[in-house]
Amino acid sequence: MPRLLHTILALLMLALLPAGAARAANNDPVVLVHGFLGFGPEQFPGTGYLYWGGYHDIASHLRVYKGPRMVVTATVGAISSNWDRAAELYAQIKGGCVDYGLVHARTPPPGQEQKPSGKCWAADHAHNPQGYPLALYPAWDAAHPIHMIGHSQGGTTIRALVELLEHGAPGEGDGDLYAGGKIGWVRSVTTLSSPHNGTTLRDAVLDIFPLLRSPLRDWFNAGLWSWELAPDGARSFNSWARTSPYVVYFSIGTQATEAGAWCCNATDRAIAPIQSSNYQYPRVDMLPYYKTYAGEWIVPSLRQHGMGGYTQNAPGRVRIDSEWFANDGVVNTVSMRAPAGHPVRDYDGTAVRGSWNYLGTYKGYDHFDILNWPNKGASADPIYERISDIIFGL
Repeated sequence: MPRLLHTILALLMLALLPAGAARAANNDPVVLVHGFLGFGPEQFPGTGYLYWGGYHDIASHLRVYKGPRMVVTATVGAISSNWDRAAELYAQIKGGCVDYGLVHARTPPPGQEQKPSGKCWAADHAHNPQGYPLALYPAWDAAHPIHMIGHSQGGTTIRALVELLEHGAPGEGDGDLYAGGKIGWVRSVTTLSSPHNGTTLRDAVLDIFPLLRSPLRDWFNAGLWSWELAPDGARSFNSWARTSPYVVYFSIGTQATEAGAWCCNATDRAIAPIQSSNYQYPRVDMLPYYKTYAGEWIVPSLRQHGMGGYTQNAPGRVRIDSEWFANDGVVNTVSMRAPAGHPVRDYDGTAVRGSWNYLGTYKGYDHFDILNWPNKGASADPIYERISDIIFGL
């Protein structure tokens, strides 16, 4: 009789759960990681403007979609290297102080502290005399894994973190992250518009003649971190940051350019009135600033190819051909699928561990449409709902 009563109570509890939660195979926390020049939810207090959603909160939406779910947003260096961002991400999620690594801290740029003061998060709110911000998920370990979703450089930052978690980095000191052996801590990785093989935006902007100045050029000139965002640097990064056989990887591509045509192809004719079918041109609904770099030429130069027409085949460098022309204004669509040389497949409803499962290219979405930033076009909510359905079904 007691066993029957327990069975009845269990069935009643299942009936009271939301339909999505009852079907979920897991309910592990989700960590959102922003990209280059990104910012955290506290960056613009009072405005209500968020990296993940603009004036619409994607994290909040995912918490209640077939929820409840635990969805948190991380804040890492806006213009830092993938390694530095991974070190910050680890401390922020697990708790403790950032350790950039003994050897890494001595490499250029010089003057970086291995363990800077103040970059700490408290794992226990009851024992926090310094008043540090609370860690996002102190329970994190192999028994309490997480899902990670990264936009743009956030995706490559997550890949660096997985590499350090599992393989560590000998010689980097006594930091817990560099010990390695943390297999199973990450259940899934999903990247949105990430430059796995770099972006030609960086090379195109830096190659242009000196008279053309722009904030974007100045940003790319500012630090060695930009090397990882270029195709040649990404190739080096991909040889280090391996695809783990213990993690399920998903990737999503975005495209906001179209092949040239004599008329009627939804591109911005004010930017590119004369077009060739051999090149790509920005759609009229692309974020305006990036239209100047996304097409055949960087406007207004007409002396330097933009992402939609940039090629190079110099010895020893990554070859850039017409496959790279389609882009979302910031990253080449072909680069978003998976790191070159790593296992990849088109997602067919079954996720394969240790391989990149490509969820497809969302055409008409530029680099920030995928974040629901204010712009013309469809909402990205269905994309995040699709991701949620997939990762919670693993």
